[in-house]
Amino acid sequence: MQNSSELLGKSATELRALIGNKQLSPVELLDACIERIERLNPKINAFAATCFARARDEALLAEHAVMQGQPLGLLHGLPIGIKDLEETAGVLTTYGSQLFRDNTPAQDNLFVARLRAAGAIVVGKTNVPELGAGANTRNVVWGATGNPFNPELNAGGGASGGSAAALAVDMVPLCSGSDTGGSLRIPAALCGIVGLRPSPGLVPSERKKLGWTPISVVGPMGRNVADTLLQLRASAGLGQSDPLSYAIAADEFAPRPIDLSQLRVGYSEDFGACAVDDRIRAVFREKINTLKSLFKSCEAIDLKLTSAHHTFDVLRAEAFVAGLQDAHDRDPDALGPNTRANFDMGAAMSLQDCVKAHGEQSRIFRGFQKQFEHYDLILAPTTPVSPFPWSELYLREVNGVPLDNYYRWLALCYTITLTTNPALSLPCGTDHNGMPFGLQVIGGFRGDAKLLACAEAIEQATLNDPSLSRPRPDLQKLLASAVDLTHIVTHPPIYGGSRTGKPEIGAM
Repeated sequence: MQNSSELLGKSATELRALIGNKQLSPVELLDACIERIERLNPKINAFAATCFARARDEALLAEHAVMQGQPLGLLHGLPIGIKDLEETAGVLTTYGSQLFRDNTPAQDNLFVARLRAAGAIVVGKTNVPELGAGANTRNVVWGATGNPFNPELNAGGGASGGSAAALAVDMVPLCSGSDTGGSLRIPAALCGIVGLRPSPGLVPSERKKLGWTPISVVGPMGRNVADTLLQLRASAGLGQSDPLSYAIAADEFAPRPIDLSQLRVGYSEDFGACAVDDRIRAVFREKINTLKSLFKSCEAIDLKLTSAHHTFDVLRAEAFVAGLQDAHDRDPDALGPNTRANFDMGAAMSLQDCVKAHGEQSRIFRGFQKQFEHYDLILAPTTPVSPFPWSELYLREVNGVPLDNYYRWLALCYTITLTTNPALSLPCGTDHNGMPFGLQVIGGFRGDAKLLACAEAIEQATLNDPSLSRPRPDLQKLLASAVDLTHIVTHPPIYGGSRTGKPEIGAM
């Protein structure tokens, strides 16, 4: 048996190769993951409900398939965390809301079904904001998720904070994510892992109430670019329940050589519209100055996307009204303050507001695509600030200037959401506070495969430079901390606990 820490430190692609070569048992890998979750989850509260007993049964079957020489899927035997917004058959799915604290779906949604069909083994659900509406991963059912580099700070806004935190400390080799205004990219940035917002429709999602909107997507998260690509390959392609989905060629994500010295790169600190902390601006400039020697050209671009804020306000509110209507009709007073504010904002808007916003998004989209006549990639910071305490529900100001609303600090990401371009947050050393810094790498329209290839080339070129490569949390320091986030909730616990302090299947 391999050393547990050494085993869990291996990438998902390495682990999958070891399993396929009969050098690693899926059971051994799962046991190591469960042990890591049990040890570290009290410190960061990344996992919500768990399903260890079923996962062990599936790991035994996966081991048997390997030994029998059966065909193996892309993710065969790899443990995975699924965010608590995705429906999972037989596993508690609360969406972080007290309205759904007893909800156990009868079947997996399409995204989860594809991952499991590829051989992934679900070990549990990762923590989210209430109904995915929030700039901080915390809710009244499971409590708050802490940053693995400092558990008193937040793990990122939006719906994927639990997934990012779990990956950062090697609880599992893969996790799922989703992104509306940055809720996949921002947790990835603040926790020092990779998160890809794919082109709308590349990974089909059937949980959108408004199937034609490109605002919300589901996508992969990993500890490096290759792992992120591995999950993407297992989940991408035409899906009959998502009208935006599309078919891809069999070799769409085949390895492609990238010569960084031939890339034309543009960069922007703020897209001419986003509030960014002066210290983050300085950090970003330092990163760019170091990176620019890798490329054929690397120059600042003049973008003034000031209309993005109001446009996103309307389109986001439109989507949230659709998503929250049932919960609001059931019990509006049960919605948390962020969630209720989202619904009320959207409900007050007119048809004219929506028409203008859709028209403006089209204008933003067309203008942004013209940049790729001159550049292969566009770089920007992923977040405008260093992580702030999770006890603060949201960021209220930048550089002493108050922000308009609780999600305005996500603007560096939601501006790109409006363009529909694929965007990836790549770990790029640390910021002025010694916390992970995420570099937002943006590709051309539907250029996901090229974006991933370029990002991996940058990752490999900076692998041995601590100022630009992925930082790692100090696990011994984390374990020694006095923090126990699994017991910090805003009301008495509603369930008996498993070994992680969270319910197993059937423990509700």
